[in-house]
Amino acid sequence: MTSSGLSGGALERVVAQVRAVGDGVVSSLGPGGAPQAAFLTLAVTERGELVFDAREGSRKVANLRRDPRVAVVVGGPGGTTLQVEGVADVPEGADRERCAEAYRSAFPHFAASLDDPGIVVVRVVVRWARWGDHRTSPPVVVELVGGGRA
Repeated sequence: MTSSGLSGGALERVVAQVRAVGDGVVSSLGPGGAPQAAFLTLAVTERGELVFDAREGSRKVANLRRDPRVAVVVGGPGGTTLQVEGVADVPEGADRERCAEAYRSAFPHFAASLDDPGIVVVRVVVRWARWGDHRTSPPVVVELVGGGRA
């Protein structure tokens, strides 16, 4: 899978938002094309890839294997939001280990789940992102990555 278009300040903003909030809503496309959403714990790699774990047999993993397009919203009570569109996969080898390490570091209390053979690590490579600060009037909204939407 190719890397995201994140760099510089955009990369820093995505990494900071995901690390500060630690969870969000992940939306995938069901078999008939209808959206399906789940509230999940989210980690982020230094490259700006979003990472979560899931049961291999879950509808979320089945959806992403069939159609890897995904939308994610990371927001919180602090008044800032991050909207992401990207492409998800279940990385293997060194990529899986790198993504799993980001998840372990963010959620040490969930680290044992990554040793369960029924659990997979899912990576989302960001293709489009928008960050907003709604604590101000008017709100500040910045498109961080554009053009290559999922």
